[in-house]
Amino acid sequence: MPPHDQPAEAASDGSGRLTAALRSFGAFWLDFLVGDTPELLVGVLIVVGLAAIVVHQHAPSAIVIGIIPVLGAALLFWSVAHKARARR
Repeated sequence: MPPHDQPAEAASDGSGRLTAALRSFGAFWLDFLVGDTPELLVGVLIVVGLAAIVVHQHAPSAIVIGIIPVLGAALLFWSVAHKARARR
C-alpha cells in the first residue's frame, strides 16, 4: 500500500516511507533487469549457470572464456529471431 493511502499518523513513524522506498527500489531493479524481454534475463542466468558448471568441473579457463561469448551471441541471435517471428 503506498504511503499516501495510509493514515497520516501511521506514515509519520517512517515505516511507510521505508516500505515505499523498498518497493520503488525493487520496481526499479525489476524493470532494469527484466524490462521488455524477460527471456533475455532467463537466458543470461542460464549462460552464467552453464559457465559456473564448466568452472566447477575444473575446465581450462580458455574454455570458460570462450563459452560465454558464444552462448551470449547465440542468446542474442535467438532473441532477435524470436522477436522478428512475433512481428509477422
